[in-house]
Amino acid sequence: MTWIQGILVAILYYIADAPWFFGEGYYVLQRPVVAGLLVGIVMGNPVQGVIIGATINLIFLGHMSVGGSIPSDMGLAGYVGTAFALALNTSTEVALTMAVPIGLLGTFVWTARMTLSAIPTHWADKYAEKGDVKGVMRMNWFPIQPCLFVFKLIVVTIFCVAGSSLIEGFLDTIVNNPIFNGLTVVGGMLPAIGIALNLRAILKKETWAFLLIGFLLVAYFGLSVIGVALFGVVFALIYLTMFKTDEEVS
Repeated sequence: MTWIQGILVAILYYIADAPWFFGEGYYVLQRPVVAGLLVGIVMGNPVQGVIIGATINLIFLGHMSVGGSIPSDMGLAGYVGTAFALALNTSTEVALTMAVPIGLLGTFVWTARMTLSAIPTHWADKYAEKGDVKGVMRMNWFPIQPCLFVFKLIVVTIFCVAGSSLIEGFLDTIVNNPIFNGLTVVGGMLPAIGIALNLRAILKKETWAFLLIGFLLVAYFGLSVIGVALFGVVFALIYLTMFKTDEEVS
């Protein structure tokens, strides 16, 4: 991976985690499937990038951030994991195996970010004591963002460029070793865990029928995933319309 590619991946990761795009950052840009597309464009292989990103996304289907803590950084896993996989031209299973520890390392980046963000909070307190609303707003945006940009740019760029070389050497060493086969097997199992966590969170007795309908559409009518998703949107709208309360309607 070149330094230019590493810098671009770092900038994309910063944008996904920055507040400039409000909800679009967490709900769109941080998703590994979106990261896969963007990193694929940077690396010159958007199709394979989407495939790898979408596969990594399966792990994080049950991802949930509570309060100020995160179990794993899916943004870093998506951007850096896809970049490593494309740079090393490895399989999606190995990419999945790499994405998990990368996501866990992202929690350290998150902690460092929160630590840096605590500094201007005290400055904002002083503006609040004076009743300066605009001053409080400025402290939420401008002092910390340039610092975070430089911090993430340096850390993620070095991680991308130096880390890809180290991982490439490691994979070359174990490519004909049972360890490599073990990584492939574990990587193939990880999406199932993500799907299971997602099902555990959303499956209730009133939703089992919709799961069965989706299965039947694929098994007996050969419908594509996009087709099933469109039917799901229609069923969701019908469900919401039928079960609206009187207060919601008024």
